[in-house]
Amino acid sequence: MAYIVEVTPQAEEDISRLDKTIARNIANKIAWLSQSIELIIPAPLKGKFKGKYKLRAGDWRIIYSYEHASQAITIYAVRHRSEVYKV
Repeated sequence: MAYIVEVTPQAEEDISRLDKTIARNIANKIAWLSQSIELIIPAPLKGKFKGKYKLRAGDWRIIYSYEHASQAITIYAVRHRSEVYKV
């Protein structure tokens, strides 16, 4: 069953700055996540991102959280791997 995907204003801004091809790849990866979240082992983050998870999309990282009870995924940021942890 697909989870509902919510995108924060920051993540929307991140995605809007991307090249169209990269943005399409990110959107496809998020769609895949919403369908497959129960089949994967999320990669937890530490520090300022504690309680959130990362998903790799090539050289890009999608920072998200999910709530199993409400079946919702919240996307917080989409950044290049060299920048994402400097936020």
